[in-house]
Parts: sequence; structure tokens; C-alpha cells
Amino acid sequence: MSIDELTVVADHLIRLARLEFEGRSEAHATWEELADMLDRHKGTPGIRKARLAREQARIGADSAPETRLRLALDRAGLPEAQLNVATMLSSGVVRQPDLAYPEYRVAVEYEGEGHSGPAQIVRDIAREEDFALACWVLVRISRRHMENDAKAAVRKVRAALRANGWHPTG
Repeated sequence: MSIDELTVVADHLIRLARLEFEGRSEAHATWEELADMLDRHKGTPGIRKARLAREQARIGADSAPETRLRLALDRAGLPEAQLNVATMLSSGVVRQPDLAYPEYRVAVEYEGEGHSGPAQIVRDIAREEDFALACWVLVRISRRHMENDAKAAVRKVRAALRANGWHPTG
């Protein structure tokens, strides 16, 4: 497995479970448990890659595409996003975008297969309206944007960040 695919696994292991969706509320492992496991397996083939993956891992990604998107944005030099953090948009309106840049009022949603049903489309439109009313930019990413090393996804997120005041350093 590549380091990125190992990072997808690590993100899954340490992600915060949601009782309402999964019937559990505990992560499969903690950050420390991953480190301990890696320390116990010194010299095992692939352990260096696994350690690099742990360094890239973050708590908060809810899916493999979200992790892959985060890694592509990080590699492109964009700021590190907050992952699935409750974001107060206005009085009583809280949304939890897949990735968020609160300082720039930019949210990013990866929309996979589960976003194609009629009821989900209605919810997605309402979500987009909530962000717009709070003067946030919502960047919607699909599988198509992830092709070719996620260049289209990076381009969309970079443009939204720049439009909202972010300037690359260096």
C-alpha cells in the first residue's frame, strides 16, 4: 500500500465514531495506540511507510475520499483544514463541513454516491444556502475533481481561499 492509502486506514482507525450512524461512539484506536503498535513492530517490512502515514493521519475524516482530498490540498501548499468540526453559521444554524477554513470562511464538501438521491439533493441545497447566508463559500468536490492527482479539486479550493483573503507564503 502507498503511504496515502495507509493514511486512509490510519484516519479511519482514529476517526471519531458517531453513535447515530455506526452504533458505536469510540474510535477503533487512539493516536497513542497507533504509535505503540508501530513501536512494537520495529523492523517489520513497511513499518517506515506506516510511521509516515501516522504522521499524516488526522482525526476527523469521515471517509477515504475526504482523506485523499485533504492530502492533495496539503501537498498543494494550502492551509491545513479543520475536519468535520461543527461550525456556527448564524443563530441556531450549525453545519459540519468535511473540511473547513474558518479564518477564510471557506468550507469544502466531498460529495460521493450518497449525494445523488432526491432527498439528499434537497439537503445539500439547504446546506449550500446556509453557508451562503453566512457569507461562507462552499466548495463542492466530486469524484471527477479527484482525477489527475486531484488538480481540479485543488484549483477550486485554492480559488475560494484566495477570493476570501488567503495568500500563499514563500
